[in-house]
Amino acid sequence: MNKPITRRAQEMLNAAMVGRIPENVRMIAEDSVAKSRSVYSKIGIVTKDGMKALEEVIDVANRGAKTIGEKILRNTEANVEAALDAAEDIARAKTLPEVATLQADFVMQQLTIVGTQALEIFEISAKVAQHPFESMNSATTTTYENFHNSN
Repeated sequence: MNKPITRRAQEMLNAAMVGRIPENVRMIAEDSVAKSRSVYSKIGIVTKDGMKALEEVIDVANRGAKTIGEKILRNTEANVEAALDAAEDIARAKTLPEVATLQADFVMQQLTIVGTQALEIFEISAKVAQHPFESMNSATTTTYENFHNSN
């Protein structure tokens, strides 16, 4: 039982004396390098996919913020224009009851308009908030599939 172990030890000692690396050690080293290269390649793929996903999420969020900002600007312009039109009508009024009626009509119309505008902005915001999550989910699925398909 000791003979195989002794023989193996002697072979390794002889190989060390002549500067030769034993075949099994070279095979283990080569296999380790190949596995390290494979892992590095997979990590590179995952990292690149992650960066693409992050860029897409940032781009989507930026477009969403721009859309909301533009909608708020259009609403503000419309509301200011309506207020100026109402002020013009009130300035032409000939009696106080007419002024009061014009003012009340304006306030009622604006309450309805502002409610509708707020609802529109809420709906846009909900869509804008949902899209990055969908993008991340899609990117995560793609990364997972790429990682497992490269095995």
